[in-house]
Amino acid sequence: MRPFPTISAIGTGALAFGLVLTPGADAAPLPAAPEPQGEATMTEALARDLGLTPLGAENLLEAQEEALKIDAEATEAAGDAYGGSLYDIETHELTILVTDTDTDTDAASAVEAVGAEAVVVEYGVEGLDEIVEALDTAGAPEGVTGWYPDVADDTVVVEVLEGADPAGLLESAGVDPAAVEVVTTDEAPELYADIVGGAAYHMGGGRCSIGFPATDSAGDPGFVTAGHCGAAGTSASSADGSGSGVFDHSVFPGSDSAFVRATSGWNPTALVSRYDGTHQTVSGSSQAPIGSAVCRSGSTTGWHCGTIQARGQTVSYPQGTVRDLTRTNVCAEPGDSGGSFISGSQAQGVTSGGSGNCSSGGTTYYQEVTPMLSSWGLSLRTG
Repeated sequence: MRPFPTISAIGTGALAFGLVLTPGADAAPLPAAPEPQGEATMTEALARDLGLTPLGAENLLEAQEEALKIDAEATEAAGDAYGGSLYDIETHELTILVTDTDTDTDAASAVEAVGAEAVVVEYGVEGLDEIVEALDTAGAPEGVTGWYPDVADDTVVVEVLEGADPAGLLESAGVDPAAVEVVTTDEAPELYADIVGGAAYHMGGGRCSIGFPATDSAGDPGFVTAGHCGAAGTSASSADGSGSGVFDHSVFPGSDSAFVRATSGWNPTALVSRYDGTHQTVSGSSQAPIGSAVCRSGSTTGWHCGTIQARGQTVSYPQGTVRDLTRTNVCAEPGDSGGSFISGSQAQGVTSGGSGNCSSGGTTYYQEVTPMLSSWGLSLRTG
């Protein structure tokens, strides 16, 4: 790849994931890249992290690709009654939710006609999103770590630390308690950031990882990543210093998204590192249904997989509240921020933060990639 390093989820062979340092902080010495974890394919990573046989993992990938096609048809068939999509990685069954309206019977029949299961619900994604927006407007009080729409159970889950009472939040938001499930957690989410220098790219003395290569409306190459990695105008450089760039767009808090425009020495690809010397090619950004298998690439912990649990999560980080995150059970650790979440060959989003680790497991959130692309007029690099 000489003379230029590559802008991709692999950087120059190892990723750097995210942090923001205070102005004037000095960079720490570069740590070694993560050791290869031995998985040569996404199939093997899914088998390891989801407890599948290699054949089972291969069948899952094929079934999910087919489910994405049916999901698009079923969503159109449901029309205004569409209430969300769910995918079961064990049965390979795609379920389309339709809202409880006068036309729900017709919508359900139309959905089943294209090969998906149909279930009638009260709220659906739009109704649950309205509840989430009301909570967002009210704001998170102390002890409330966040909330998200649980599409499968047609409710909004509010997560609180031990002893916290969300009653005031619900009253302030004007939300019916019957529409909410309160869950007590002992883990407060944090941004996945690392103040030591690392691979992939550096900014302000810290390190972050590349999410997905993209080009802006002027045709200039760059990549999307996490917004907490740097404010607009922040300089960025590759691991070996030969590539340079600048944060053209960055939003944090509220969102956790950014676009770094390459100014010299970086060549974009359509690859995501599997951390064993091989890569996953990105062919698009079709959104995978809730329940789908998804994999994450990161400089601290490498390549790990799990499932999508919810979309539209609001997370109250100590540094600020971020909305519209996607919740997963993929593990991650500090230093993994900004990196790629991918389902099959479809780009999903960039790592924001979470709780737990890759020894005991945990929850990790990502910011969806498609809104970044459309908001800033970016084109995803595909192959």
